[in-house]
Amino acid sequence: MRSTMMMAALVGFALTSSGGAAESDDTVEWRHYGGSRASTKYSPADQIDASNVAKLNVTWKWRSKDDQIEADAPALMLRATPLMVSGRLYVISAYNVITALDPATGTEIWSFDPKAYERGRVPHGGYNSRGVEYWTDGEVERIFAGTTSLQLVSVDAKTGEPAAGFGVDGIVDMRDGLGREYNIRQIGMNAPPLACGDTVVTGSVVNDFGTTQRMPPGHVRGWDARTGAMKWIFHTIPQQGEVAVETWEDESWRYSGGTNVWTMMSCDDERGIVYLPVSTPNDDHYGGHRLGDNLFAESLVAVDAATGERLWHFQGVHHGLWDYDFPAAPNLVDITVNGKAIAAVAQVSKQGFTYVFDRVTGKPVWPIEEREVPQSRVPGERTAPTQPFPTKPPPFEEQGLAEDDLIDFTPELRAAAVEIIKDYEVGPLFTPPIYAGQDGKKALIQVPGLAGGANWGGAAVDPETGVLYVPSQRRIGLMGLREGNTGRGSDLRYDRGMGFVQGPEGLPLLKPPYARITAIDLNEGDLLWQVPLGQGPTDHPALAGLNLGPLGAHQISSLAPGLPMLTKTLLFVAQTLPKPGTRSSPLGGGPAVGVLRAFDKKSGAQLWKTETEIGIQGTPMTYVHAGKQYVVLAVAAGAKTGQLIAWALP
Repeated sequence: MRSTMMMAALVGFALTSSGGAAESDDTVEWRHYGGSRASTKYSPADQIDASNVAKLNVTWKWRSKDDQIEADAPALMLRATPLMVSGRLYVISAYNVITALDPATGTEIWSFDPKAYERGRVPHGGYNSRGVEYWTDGEVERIFAGTTSLQLVSVDAKTGEPAAGFGVDGIVDMRDGLGREYNIRQIGMNAPPLACGDTVVTGSVVNDFGTTQRMPPGHVRGWDARTGAMKWIFHTIPQQGEVAVETWEDESWRYSGGTNVWTMMSCDDERGIVYLPVSTPNDDHYGGHRLGDNLFAESLVAVDAATGERLWHFQGVHHGLWDYDFPAAPNLVDITVNGKAIAAVAQVSKQGFTYVFDRVTGKPVWPIEEREVPQSRVPGERTAPTQPFPTKPPPFEEQGLAEDDLIDFTPELRAAAVEIIKDYEVGPLFTPPIYAGQDGKKALIQVPGLAGGANWGGAAVDPETGVLYVPSQRRIGLMGLREGNTGRGSDLRYDRGMGFVQGPEGLPLLKPPYARITAIDLNEGDLLWQVPLGQGPTDHPALAGLNLGPLGAHQISSLAPGLPMLTKTLLFVAQTLPKPGTRSSPLGGGPAVGVLRAFDKKSGAQLWKTETEIGIQGTPMTYVHAGKQYVVLAVAAGAKTGQLIAWALP
């Protein structure tokens, strides 16, 4: 890293911490998925501001080559956030084709196809990727990508040619080395690798719709950035003799899977620490086959980037049953609390919590209390007696469900909502799932649901002020377990059962806002402001004449409530919404439009919005090239329709 900084200084740039963007009057880069390896999603670019943001126009578009690929394996859609480094944009398509573009025009410079789609079908619907990673030692420059079919790819950033000396022809096969046999169709990768020092760190996506107790483990691995040799493996499910193996009772660590890092990670460059947001073990909603707290599931784990040694961890959910995995990279930021400077890490969650720690020691900045929670009545299940609750900052989303939370625009709507919930189990946060029909109830209404609270869009943080901005949604879910289907080869006593419950007359069941943005001062642990994100169902006939203001978007056609990006003065948030007159499915999908908004960072006032004809699938990014600032994001309506759209001032 030191050689990189010296080289940058020689050409008149100043590098920010944690892999930040090179800056000059003419250039501001976006070097990593989250802007920097600290995952701030922040850029100091200030050419676009409140005075002129409304003048933004589309200046170029680029279309993915995926429409030219014929493959038996399905693909999802273009979801990548591009990088901009050394005068080039780098993007990866749904079929994992890596392309370098001219940042001023979107014209292709080179393209590399690892032919990942020739390796067969993969979990979770199809091929896709959220981005690539950039690495340099001051002499060579590399672009790394993890393909959906478990290839670690390294190419020369200037030429697109496979990196000399890396793996075999620039590719490492990651299907081996997890230490257990597994079905390759149950594991893949769709997040960008993370380069921290000379180590490239990879997670995985594991099929959490499986029907068996035995699934692939989500162990995290570190690879030599120059050769591709595996340097270390961190067992997210501890193995025999390792710390916390006893939290998997009856030796369930031998066969349980998941507990993977499917989303993005963060790196403290100065200290060489990688932060892993770990997900849920299988089965997501029934844990009778894996009794115990199940470390390091649903934990934030800090590991040494060079060795993979665990430095500290915090478990956000003991013995998870709610699919409350940590869905986004934690944000690294320096804050001042009661006059004390703290190098902090902040992790947002689906529960609506923000957990804040000293990122070196793992000590909570504010106390996190273990509180008693309701206990399961499902045969064979044993829930944890307590769960952790941060005392600060306050939750950014409503938690749990009681009658007072129901829609109440009119007495009639309220009465209808009360009748609906009589058929369901309701309760506070961490009320455990029931099996369908238990005590005459159809299912548990979970608030937030598995797609509620924050999701993979995560949060953005201003490194100058320590203010965190998080989009979230008040989205409910249903959890009614069912007996394992032995006819499909299931050996689960109970299998996950999901669903969706609609409110009266097709309106939401709960009070608004249905999506919101929250600004949190991490120096004080206080909420600064909250504003609805989107208009919501104000045009519904049952609400006619009520003159309602924005309610926040309902039925968001994506698991991400909003995709944030910060500049010096503005907060940009992208959403995907159902097209007017259509409905999305409970987990997204269906005809969609994209909406990109700009807000004043201090007040939350909306300053500008624009729509895209098809849904926005990637987090926005921004850069300055040749003195001009651009905002770029990915849109798609399917595997063959992926595009990048760039906005700039006239």
